[in-house]
Amino acid sequence: MFFISSSPTHYNASFRNFRLYSDKNDGYEALPRVLCFILTSPKYFLSRTKAVNETWASRCDRHFFVTEYSQEKMTSEEIRFAKHISIAPLKNITPGYDHLTQKSTSAFLFAYDNYFNDFEWFVKADDDTFLIVEHLKEFLMVPNTPAKARWTPNGVTVAGGHGYGSSTNQLWDPEGLFIDDDETVVIADCVNDRIIQWKMGATSGQIVAGGNGQENRLDQLNRPADVLIDKVTDSLIICDQENRRVVRWSRRNSTTQGEILIDNIDCYGLALDDQRYLYISDVKKQEVRRYQIGHKKGTVVAGGNGKNAGLNQLNDPNYIFVDQQQTVYVSDNGNHRVMKWHKGAKEGIIVAGGQGEGNALTQLSYPNGLFVDRLDTIYVADCGNDRVMCWPKGAKQGTVIVGGNGEGARANQFNGLRGLSIDLQGNLYVVDHYNNRVQRFSIE
Repeated sequence: MFFISSSPTHYNASFRNFRLYSDKNDGYEALPRVLCFILTSPKYFLSRTKAVNETWASRCDRHFFVTEYSQEKMTSEEIRFAKHISIAPLKNITPGYDHLTQKSTSAFLFAYDNYFNDFEWFVKADDDTFLIVEHLKEFLMVPNTPAKARWTPNGVTVAGGHGYGSSTNQLWDPEGLFIDDDETVVIADCVNDRIIQWKMGATSGQIVAGGNGQENRLDQLNRPADVLIDKVTDSLIICDQENRRVVRWSRRNSTTQGEILIDNIDCYGLALDDQRYLYISDVKKQEVRRYQIGHKKGTVVAGGNGKNAGLNQLNDPNYIFVDQQQTVYVSDNGNHRVMKWHKGAKEGIIVAGGQGEGNALTQLSYPNGLFVDRLDTIYVADCGNDRVMCWPKGAKQGTVIVGGNGEGARANQFNGLRGLSIDLQGNLYVVDHYNNRVQRFSIE
């Protein structure tokens, strides 16, 4: 088996940081798209080729069989079978083991000419190979944040930063955010009752939901707290906080209003897993629920046992993160800790903080935005301490990675942290609430 990447950075990062784990977060970064080429020949069509076609080939995002194809030398059964498989339209393929290099080269040149921008990886395998494609994809994933990553201490403002206000170059007490694959920043612009997105390098944003006053019509929002993108439907899912509902807005330009997914819920944080289950934190019921989109009734996956500090309890849960195993991470704001709830667990595990409110490296103060990378490292917006902390898996204390320089508006300071995320390249984004801006810290 041989594979190459359409991006030269993918190869080095994947092997340097090999880890069989992917997360999806508002999150989650999608598994890489893989185009598979399977080298075969007509004499194996009804045995090896058929077996590959019926098992793992379809697990690739797209696949082709690479073979010579001469009906004069094939049986009628082989010809019929060939009509039901995807054969790469290559000419002058010479049969025989002595020409495998030519087969492979032709396949990769075909991929380069036709599919270079559509897939992250191109895999060549023989017809006597069995691949577990999901494991291969996990192996090829690029971790957002390699071990011992560092970020520039000074942030760059990528949204807002012009004081509070309602112009499209301003934000007003922003809350949650979502980073799209092209580094577009989508922000819950709370007091402006709108969702606004900023393209990378833009000097002003574009209103993509709400912005029509603070009421409960379907074209309005009332203090939105969080937002994410559902890439399958190309839509925004929004916690419409003061309207006590979760709504969905299509991202099509013609969209003028949303639709209600769930109502009568005191929502705050949102997450979507790779099976498209929606997770919502409820700050009144002190719980996180998982919903199948389109269904009104959810399942409690964290908390739900009253407001307190027990391991089966939460105290004002706000931002959440869900990994590929449907493990739920919760910023347990009032308990000054981050909790981890495995799928089906009856109680959580403290994975950051939990030592009372304070500014020691073992402590948090009203944690907010949350991100977990593929090394299980937790990144948390430590709001009361105006810093972002990193807690490696199993660590008893965290490390300050940006901020921690007192409350303020300088490039290395914050004033009331809210949402937090990391893009595909590992750059860190933080909502600086009272400074009415989003700061980006580049990975070094």
